[in-house]
Amino acid sequence: MSQVTVHDATLRDGQHAVQHQLDVPQLRAYAVAASAAGVPVVEVGHGNGLGASSRQIGYARLDDTTMLETVRLALAAGTSRLGVFVVPGWGTGADIRRAADCGADVVRIAAHCTEVNVTRRHLGIVRELGLEAQAVLLMSHMTSAKRLAEECRRATEYGAQAVGIMDSAGHYLPVDVSERIEAIVGAVDVPVIFHGHNNLSMAVANSLAAVEAGASVIDACARGFGAGAGNTSLEVLVAVLHRSGHETGIDLPALLRAADVAHDRLMAGPPVIDSVTLASGLAGVFSGFKPRVLTASRAAGVDPLDVFAELGRRQVVAGQEDLIDEVVRSLKAAS
Repeated sequence: MSQVTVHDATLRDGQHAVQHQLDVPQLRAYAVAASAAGVPVVEVGHGNGLGASSRQIGYARLDDTTMLETVRLALAAGTSRLGVFVVPGWGTGADIRRAADCGADVVRIAAHCTEVNVTRRHLGIVRELGLEAQAVLLMSHMTSAKRLAEECRRATEYGAQAVGIMDSAGHYLPVDVSERIEAIVGAVDVPVIFHGHNNLSMAVANSLAAVEAGASVIDACARGFGAGAGNTSLEVLVAVLHRSGHETGIDLPALLRAADVAHDRLMAGPPVIDSVTLASGLAGVFSGFKPRVLTASRAAGVDPLDVFAELGRRQVVAGQEDLIDEVVRSLKAAS
């Protein structure tokens, strides 16, 4: 069977679940535990990546440099590499250079699924700095397998050393993942990435389908820590991969201890699939909108399920949070 690199996004994507408020002791405790388990890459930062701390999408408790330096030091005794996430428009070239100075090893540049052209300059900077450059496509259910493959191929021309897709809304079924990953694998000669969310309780199944279709880098978070229904559960993923005969290089008992640290130190409780997160997955809307949708819906007396359905119809994506209030007002006026 294949070798799978597990990319741990607990300290970055998990931040969405706590409004980006993880502190230094929390970052340190989990990073030490993940490193002890031999997790290949530990990603850290504001939930939306470098430079994203803002009024629009939420201020992080800590600045980027503090987060990176804390986790870099915590990983020093092991072999885990330090990863960061960058969305052009929030993260800049200066942010990438500061991350490099803090010891980042792997830099993910993310773009909407049909807009990989915006990653070109950022990927070039990452390569110039001698770091590993990766490109991922967000909200990937919003276009075809053929288009995703073409976007990923273009990313490799820009310098990406690994490419892939994020199921940002938790919308996929395994057959959807297989079709897209197979298309991407056929179009590029670099490792292929898959990042799942659990709105339809498919994150682990989708991740396994991705591996069987040829993906070799899979993202996950301890206890599924993340927005809404959460991400692929890291410890479950690794257990399933091992049972399926795939190698990860991770010590599973130690990883279970790391998951316990995440449960006890990072979150009030693991993410759950509720009516709202299920509705957001079906609608193909990023479930990180959940808190704002609930607040606005309750204030206006509007059904949040209707709000997610309308957001999906409008194909709203992360960064367009202001449209939530507009949708709520329009539904209120129509009622």
